[in-house]
Parts: sequence; C-alpha cells; structure tokens
Amino acid sequence: MSRIYFDHNATSPLRPEARQAFLQALEAGNASSVHAEGRAARALIESARAALAATLGTKPDRVVFVSGATEAANMALQPSEGQFLLIGGGEHPCVFAGHGFAPDRVAQVALDGQGRLDLDDLREKLAVVKGLRPVLALQAVNNETGVIQPVAEAAEQVHGAGGLLVCDAVQGYGRIDCAFNATGADLVFLSSHKLGGPKGAGALAAIRRDLLPKALVRGGGQERGFRGGTENVAAIAGFGVAAAQAELSRAAETGRLAGLRDILQAGVLEIAPEVAIFGSEVARVGNTMAFALPGLSAETMVAAFDVEGVALSSGSACSSGKVTPSHVLAAMGVPPDQARSALRMSLGWTSRKEEVVRFLEIMSKVHERMRRRLANPS
Repeated sequence: MSRIYFDHNATSPLRPEARQAFLQALEAGNASSVHAEGRAARALIESARAALAATLGTKPDRVVFVSGATEAANMALQPSEGQFLLIGGGEHPCVFAGHGFAPDRVAQVALDGQGRLDLDDLREKLAVVKGLRPVLALQAVNNETGVIQPVAEAAEQVHGAGGLLVCDAVQGYGRIDCAFNATGADLVFLSSHKLGGPKGAGALAAIRRDLLPKALVRGGGQERGFRGGTENVAAIAGFGVAAAQAELSRAAETGRLAGLRDILQAGVLEIAPEVAIFGSEVARVGNTMAFALPGLSAETMVAAFDVEGVALSSGSACSSGKVTPSHVLAAMGVPPDQARSALRMSLGWTSRKEEVVRFLEIMSKVHERMRRRLANPS
C-alpha cells in the first residue's frame, strides 16, 4: 500500500506540469549567451518571471530569481542606515538567523495565544523605535501552525511609521492571496519547492523597483545585477509553471483541503479527546493542522507513524533534529512539555480523502499502542 504524505509544508511533491517544464529545460543553454541557445534559455526564465509578477501584481523587472527562500530572506533583510528590524515571534529561522542587522537594532514582536501577530505590541514597538525607519519581517502564513497573519493591518501600521514590510509568503502563496495589493507588503519572497516546483529556486519580488536590495551574491551581473551566478534555468522554468498552477487552482484547492483538514481534525479529536489543536480559534490555511498529544513525545510519534507508512512532522523541517521545543509555540505561550508533543500535518495537491480516512485508522492504532506503553512502561 502506498505511503501517506502529509508533510507538504516541508516540501510539496513535484507537480507533473512543473516536472515536464523542468525536464524540457535541463538541456537549455546559458541565459547570458547571445546565441540562439542562450536566447532560448533566457526566454524560459523571462516566462517564469512574468508568471510570478502577474500573480503578485507587480512588473517582471521587480522579480529576482535566487536559490530559495533562505537566500531571498538574507537578501531582503540587509540593513540600511537608520533602519530598525522588527521580527514577528513566529518567523522562520531564515529570518531570525539570516538578517544583517546589529543586535541593538532588532526587536521581536509578540504573538497572541492563537499564534497571530499581536498588533498592539507592534504599535508599542513602533513607538519605541520612533526616529528610525522600521522594517517588519512577517509571514503571510505560519509554517508550523498554518495561522494566517494580519499582514495588511501590520503593513498599515508600519507604513504609517515610515517603514517597510517584508513578507515571507512561502506558506501562503497558492493558499491565500499574496499579491501586493492584498498584503500591503513592500517585498515578498517565495520558494519553488513549497508549491510543487523543483528545489533550488526561489524569488524576491518588490512592489517598486527601487525597493529591491543590493546584490547579496555578486558575480557576473546576472538578474539585472541583483543576483550574480548562472541562473538555474530548469528549476526556474519549473518554478514558474508550479506557481501558475498553484494560483490557478487556489480557490478550488482552498475549499477542498480545508474540508479534508476538518475531517482530520474531527477524527483526531474523537480518537484523542485530550488533544490540543494550535491556532484553531483564528483563521488558518486549509491545509495545515498542528496539534499536541499530551505526554507523548513528538519524536516518538513521528517515528511510529513513519513505520506505519505516514509522513508527517514535529514542526519546521528546517529545525528537525533539535531537542528544544518550537520557538513558534513558545512565542504563543505553549508550555514546553506540551510543545514537545506537537505534531504537524500539512496537506497539498496530492492529498485525497481516502488517505485521510486511512490515516485516522492508523492514528487510532498508534495512539492506543502509545497510551498503553505510557501506562505500562515496563
């Protein structure tokens, strides 16, 4: 029997259309060359750039292709004189670890108990840094809980203080409207493989060309001087197709995946009434459910499900292997013991109802076995 893959927030399987585009572009030439082969490669890149720009509501010359969202975050969060960085408490490690600001020019904005950015705390932080130009780094959607962040409301506050908002749209793109006119963001970054595109490609986009930061990777002047190095033509081609597909199917997929997630949630609650579901009282994207089974180690549960043919996670894939509880749950005020029991299921374009039904059957068996073991450790 085939495995059940419920870890789309870590990476989403390659979409058939993206695979085809990727394979067809593998033999493409160097996009910086002026001969026919080079021009063909350039056309593939520019087609992908135009596709992303159209879905974000900006112009193609304001989209820069990079190796992934981590590089995009590092590029976007280079400090300029007089700037002060504010970071939402649940941001991805690429934001916390990837910025270039001095420690005395960085502050964290709190989350509330449901995992949303605390707009009152943001207002207070903006008042404290008055006289400096604030830059707020904020996710569209949290990668661990699926909670939708109040980006537009935050952008209004930040712009009122003369600042900029950099939006990590990695988990939101294709699930909610991440266009500039919807978010109010100034800069947005994306990752190909979260959309069902190839790994090794990402993008940083700006609402205005003058907002694009200086090159982080310098070399031959590729990407109009914003990112040196020969472009990964095949990955970019697949990225463009995956992005277009994700946006084209967004409305239908939102409802479909939310329906599956609701069946999962009801079934999990029936199997384990003691379960805690994170962010369930606020808006979440339809594909994600984060929950904790008190007293049961997340690491042990992930391994038990893996043996039964189910792939899920204990949080961010970029933090796997760490023994400390999730910083996202800590920012929400979740007790460490409960956070150590946290699991995440994330659905995507391959997910089907029969998998949900089969997962609940497996969970019932795994949960009963683990509870027995906990009650009788000998």
